[in-house]
Amino acid sequence: MRVAAANLLPTTRYLKIVLFMLLRLLIFVLIASPLAAQTQREAGLELVLLADASGSIDADELAFQRQGYALAITDAAVIAAIGNSIYGNVAVTYVEWAANTAVVVPWTIIDSEETARAFADALTGPPRQAYGSNAIGSALLDAKRLIERNDIIAPRAVIDFSGDSIRNSSGPSIREARAEVLAAGITINALPILRPEDGRRAGANLEEEYATRIIGGPGAFMVTAEGRNSFAETVRRKLVLEISGLMPPAQFAAAKKGNATYPSRSARPK
Repeated sequence: MRVAAANLLPTTRYLKIVLFMLLRLLIFVLIASPLAAQTQREAGLELVLLADASGSIDADELAFQRQGYALAITDAAVIAAIGNSIYGNVAVTYVEWAANTAVVVPWTIIDSEETARAFADALTGPPRQAYGSNAIGSALLDAKRLIERNDIIAPRAVIDFSGDSIRNSSGPSIREARAEVLAAGITINALPILRPEDGRRAGANLEEEYATRIIGGPGAFMVTAEGRNSFAETVRRKLVLEISGLMPPAQFAAAKKGNATYPSRSARPK
């Protein structure tokens, strides 16, 4: 019996050590979980404004695009759409793409006229950091990574891609990048910029190309900017639709057919 008792002693001590370690781990998890939750922000929508800064966009046009988005994001109709949404806010980042991508304004929670104005002010100041030819595939994948690696939790994620060309001079193909983005449960909307005065850039089929090769995912749609005079208004209308989760009526039937093939946003892990 004494031998048996002696053999049990190390086992008992070992169990005490294991239980003590498990207790410490449990305490750590209970403390760390609320802290981790506090570092994440909630929003109704994660929206990447992915704007063209490739070689076809000169400095004046770049500034004009930024100003158009700044006017749109602070428009009363956009502020109202945000206020009337389920969460009452949206998370937005403005990114310019060319051969590389550059974040102009980082992720910002917009929930009021004041926060919209702060985003607009931040948008118009930074210098150009995206240069070179078109790398649309890379731009889409960079936008996807910005969504997946941020500190925001949202039921919807949208990449709002704008440009005046469909050329893809370097990096992954548009087809491959688009498929990867859609597989992640992220919607791609598009804003083709037509330039009637310069057919070399736009081409006759830019809208068709964007409709078939760019947009995709649940509720995807496209709104065309016909020129400089209507650019800010087009962006404003597009933002209202994206924030509200709506589509232009003419595109509803066509877009509805493809929704079931893409995973829901809730299925995509951070």
